[in-house]
Amino acid sequence: MLNSSIYQEEISYPEWAPELLERVVKKVGSVIVGHQEQIRLTIIAMLAGGHVLLEDVPGVGKTMLVRSVAACLGCDFGRIQFTYDLMPGDITGASVYYPHTGEFEFRPGPVLSNIVLADEINRASPRAQSALLEAMEEGMVTVDGRSYPLPSPFFLLATQNPYEFEGTSRLPEAQMDRFLMRLSLGYPGTENEMVMLERGYNRKPLETVKPLMADSEMVSMQRMAAQVYVDESIKKYLVAVADASRKYKGVRLGISPRGTLAWMRASQAAAFMDGRMYVIPDDCLRVAGPVLAHRIHLGHDARAAGLGQMDTVEKLIKSFELPRQRSRKGGQL
Repeated sequence: MLNSSIYQEEISYPEWAPELLERVVKKVGSVIVGHQEQIRLTIIAMLAGGHVLLEDVPGVGKTMLVRSVAACLGCDFGRIQFTYDLMPGDITGASVYYPHTGEFEFRPGPVLSNIVLADEINRASPRAQSALLEAMEEGMVTVDGRSYPLPSPFFLLATQNPYEFEGTSRLPEAQMDRFLMRLSLGYPGTENEMVMLERGYNRKPLETVKPLMADSEMVSMQRMAAQVYVDESIKKYLVAVADASRKYKGVRLGISPRGTLAWMRASQAAAFMDGRMYVIPDDCLRVAGPVLAHRIHLGHDARAAGLGQMDTVEKLIKSFELPRQRSRKGGQL
């Protein structure tokens, strides 16, 4: 860990924020056992105003994770079960004609919620998947030529099973790039699984989860996280890594400019969650894998050689020296 004693804070930090966020992590962790870091990364993604793709096998708690977060934040929760026959209107909502008034009235779909679970997103057709593109990028949906803003905060967590591909449609690169992070919970381990068995008598764990903050508090923290200071040297470091990914041997498609911006925003949110209003290189390293790996698309030769997306990110990171960041008052590490 880098020594941060020399950094100078010039933007006041709300002292209540890290304690409140840690309470949320612990409460969600009491429901989802053994995944503290993934829970923290999910909260970091929310603070950054981004969305998460949760790619994992069935039965590890993906749905319970997002429901627990929604319950802790006191937010509206919407769930969309993606199937092959899902239509865009089932996601965005539709205009319904009422004969007694002779007018059409918009009935909002589940995507117009604060926190939305898109379950098994790759089981729907590309047409249905595309209904989320405008919502994820622009924070609104358009139905019958009229745009409707999404509530604030808005957070989408999509799940998909990486092992069963029958009857699925692979997410296109453009949609993958709209997810701030790709996470995987993995199996909890024997000790944590024993804890789950001991708690097995409680079949409704969400009943014990009470709201710890209002949705307006999350919006306020998102705004503050966006103000976290990022030194010029760190910005140059992020851009250098992204640029190198586009020329890296075996990479068919490198990190996009949207990906570089997502990396910076996630680093700002990680710093904010740790109680700082400035980014240090460790913040960038912490979120690099979840933010960058799914944005790197490897060629056939690289995949045949056993090179993975996460391996590529690690090699890229190691090929650059970490920046020696200056504080806003001129101090240097």
